[in-house]
Parts: sequence; C-alpha cells; structure tokens
Amino acid sequence: MATTSTASAVVVSSPGGGDVLRVQEVEVPPPAPGEVQVELAAAGVNFIDVYKRQGVYPMPTPFVLGEEGAGTVTAVGEGVTGFAVGDRVAWAQAAGSEASVLNRQADSLVQVPQGVNLETAAAAMLQGLTAHYLVTSTYPAASGDIALVHAAAGGVGQLLVQLLTAKGVTVIATAGSEAKLEIARRRGAAQAIDYGQTDDLAAAVRQAAGRGVDVAYDGVGKATFDASLASLRPRGMLVLFGGASGQVPPFDLQRLNRGGSLFVTRPTLGHYVRTRAELEWRAGEVLGAIADGSLDIEIGGRYPFDEVAAAYAALEGRQTTGKVILVPSP
Repeated sequence: MATTSTASAVVVSSPGGGDVLRVQEVEVPPPAPGEVQVELAAAGVNFIDVYKRQGVYPMPTPFVLGEEGAGTVTAVGEGVTGFAVGDRVAWAQAAGSEASVLNRQADSLVQVPQGVNLETAAAAMLQGLTAHYLVTSTYPAASGDIALVHAAAGGVGQLLVQLLTAKGVTVIATAGSEAKLEIARRRGAAQAIDYGQTDDLAAAVRQAAGRGVDVAYDGVGKATFDASLASLRPRGMLVLFGGASGQVPPFDLQRLNRGGSLFVTRPTLGHYVRTRAELEWRAGEVLGAIADGSLDIEIGGRYPFDEVAAAYAALEGRQTTGKVILVPSP
C-alpha cells in the first residue's frame, strides 16, 4: 500500500525578497487518481517565481516555489495512461515544482526524448515553450521580417534568436555587455546593441535595421518599453512577455495611434498550451529540436536547493546568461 513520504522543498514563507526562501521538509502523499509521482532531477528558475515570491502575483503563503522541472516517474496514480514507472518526463506551468519528490497531473507532463538529458529538459520547458509560442503564434514570424529581441543572451532571448533566424528573420539583439552581445551574435543575431551604451535605443535599433522593426520581443519591461514602441514600423507589434526591470505602468493608448497604428500584446504561456494537443505540439518541437541538435540550450547556472537565494539573486541581478536551474541538495 502506498504511503506518504517526505521531500525537501523550496518554500516561500511570506511575500518578499530572497530572504523569505526556506528549504524545508514537506509531506508528499501517494499520487491521486490522474497523478504521477516524480523524483526531481532539476527545476527551472524563472522570473514568474520572482513575481510570485514578491507578491506581484499574489499567492497564499506558505507555498512551494517553482513552475517547471524534469525527473523520473516513481509511482502512477489510478486511471493514468501513457506514463509508467521509470519514464523520463518534463513539465511547465505547474506550481510547486521545486521539491525533490512531487506529484504532477499526468496531463501536464510530456515524455523527454532520448538524446535530451533531464537537466536540459528542465531548462527547456518554460522558456522553450514561451519562445515557441512567441514566434509561431503571438507574432507568426516569417522570412524577411526584422525582429528586435531584448536581453538576447538570456534564456528566452537565446532561444528567440535561434528560432527566428531559423525562419529567415533578421534579428536585432540587445544586451547589457559586450560578452552578452557576443553570445547573441553566436546565436545568429545580425546586429547587437549594448543598451547601456546608447542614449537613444530606438534610434540605434532603427539604424541597425535600416527601418522600423516588424516585431519587438520585450521581456525586460519597464526599462525598454518606450524604446520598443519607438522601434516599430507602422502596424508593427510589441510583444511584452515579461518585466525583468519592473512592470510597465499604464500608458496613453493614443501613443499607438501616433506611432503608426501599433499593436501591443501581453501574452502568457498558459493561454498557448490550453489543450493537450497544443502542449504536445510545442514541447515536441522544442525537445525534438534539442535532440537533433538544431536548438541549443545554455545552462548558465546550476545551484543546489541549499543555495536557492543565490540562484534567484543571480537571475534578478541579470548576472546570468542562458538558463538557471536548481537541483536537489545532496
């Protein structure tokens, strides 16, 4: 008979900074009907975790942090089909992922293909699915387009540059240092701009592009929003998918008119994986591209649970490139 077990987990005790994070023992019941139990290999570190910890996205406390991960199935609940003990699985958009053992709804999981290790799968899910929907659905980028990608050396940024260039899109990348600009160039960016070294970022983007860009992918938010708007061609689209520098304050919608009938959208992943078919499509393309070598995932930081505060400090301080992951402490 299945019994309750314990696991170590990253717990947010109350809204606040990194000092509210605690690694605690939590009880894990047997998987309920429709669930599987997973031994965690790695969990992704994301800005949505920061927003929840800070209270930007209010959550009842205490709660286990984390939205994505990968691991090995250790038990299967009643009624589950398609998964068995020993399967390697990954997920995103599933709260409470930073725990060494956890139960997940089976319909939230995808199989990890051979040729993709579990840490890479954990690093790929939320940001990989995000980059996929941004370039295929929010703004279906096509050959001949010019795209602006902010924070192009970051986790989503590097994936956006790769996916866009594979479609024949010309990418104008921004980042905060020459080392990060070089990463963007290696990923395929045609031009790279240090946004800390220009007084007029929009003018620099337009000069690099030769015209206004068709789409601006902006996960930085408050610090880059105005420049993103000013970089667009008439009827161009600003895709605001994050707020690493802070949330964008309310603004006058007439600016869209004056800028040339511009579009602004604030998408989120949950609305782009609303069906099982859509989740499997996006995850299959992302993980399949990693498996065949056409998409590269950089793990820029690997921290044990015991160093979780340092992991989030590195992310929030924009000291990282690629993806930061957490692994259970020894």
